[in-house]
Amino acid sequence: MTSEISPAGTDTHHYDVIVVGARCAGAPTAMLLARLRHRVLLVDRATFPSDTISTHLIHPPGLAALDRWGLLDRVVATGCPPIDTYVFDLGPFTIAGSPAGMGFEASYAPRRTVLDKILVDAAAESGAEVREGFTVGEILSDGGRVTGIRGHGKDGRHVTEHARVVVGADGLHSPLAKAVGAEGYAEKPKINAYYYTYWAGLPMHGRFEAYDRQDRAFAAWPTNDELTLLICGWPMREFETNRGDVEGNYHATLARAPALAERVSAAERADRFVGMAIPNYFRKPYGPGWALAGDAGYLKDPITAQGIQDAFRDAERCARAIDDTFAGRQTFEEAMRSTQEARDAEVMSMYEFTAEFASMEPPPPEMEQLLIATSQRQASRDEFARVTAGVTRPEDFFGHMKERMAQEAGSAA
Repeated sequence: MTSEISPAGTDTHHYDVIVVGARCAGAPTAMLLARLRHRVLLVDRATFPSDTISTHLIHPPGLAALDRWGLLDRVVATGCPPIDTYVFDLGPFTIAGSPAGMGFEASYAPRRTVLDKILVDAAAESGAEVREGFTVGEILSDGGRVTGIRGHGKDGRHVTEHARVVVGADGLHSPLAKAVGAEGYAEKPKINAYYYTYWAGLPMHGRFEAYDRQDRAFAAWPTNDELTLLICGWPMREFETNRGDVEGNYHATLARAPALAERVSAAERADRFVGMAIPNYFRKPYGPGWALAGDAGYLKDPITAQGIQDAFRDAERCARAIDDTFAGRQTFEEAMRSTQEARDAEVMSMYEFTAEFASMEPPPPEMEQLLIATSQRQASRDEFARVTAGVTRPEDFFGHMKERMAQEAGSAA
């Protein structure tokens, strides 16, 4: 079995690439490939605008991607407020800093009804054929190679489409990943159950606020239409016990930070409660005739809200690798293997940091001292905020802090 893809012009496929899934990974992948003049079909069972479960916070690295694509102004124009301060209330002390980096002073958290529509429209404007309300029922293959899809639109009429490469940007339960048996690795179980809703009359004044209270974590940040997303999380071991009274447990969690609970009591709930519990995994993101992007290929606990910028980076890497293959600059195997290696090298430390952060276990004494030291200097507070924003690598920050503390201890001696 080979994973080689024939150079451009040597096949009879109607499309060069079919992208399944048109949200934060799929729509940009289709857009970028279409801008490179490839024949692209983008399909999604949803129609847009529509919502999906998401923390929808975009840190500076994600904003940088939107800016490269010429789409950031569209997002900002929706009235989504900037978030220029990240506050981590850890109980005995607080770390408040700026996530600024990569030329951006703030983050944004556009609703997915807003963001995904912008991305889908951009794919269509770039020349991709977009089919909304299209359900993929089967992944087609020939001799072990993925060759296309079979599915139907709202009219129920079944159609078959073929392509040189099929990209699955189809999320956690990716039908493509399942069909090809994509190999998982570095897997971790679900850590927490999270429930969120939106509140009116809960002003945040440009702040992302996160709270850690023993075995509970909760956070709030502003979004479109003067609403605030407020999410609460508790360990998976309490999932079954708490699922019968989500609202009651949500407010009991907020009560652990009385000042926040008082602010919420003066606000009005503007939407239903939405819940999620997410596994942590990597999947091999390619094989003969197929590739995975976004959550289909890599997913982690949402406590650090990295998903959207991870999806954007995946889209750029995937589109570049496929273009290199079609242009004959690399074989498909070479290009996609490099993509996987680059992805894993970039995100693995954040993956581990996120899992540790999500555990809500008391930090060991050395880490507690490091966090206290972080809280005592503004420069360190800002750098910690940039870690959680994905601007600074965790190992770089913690290594620097350990070195500084050792130097200070030596000086004091």
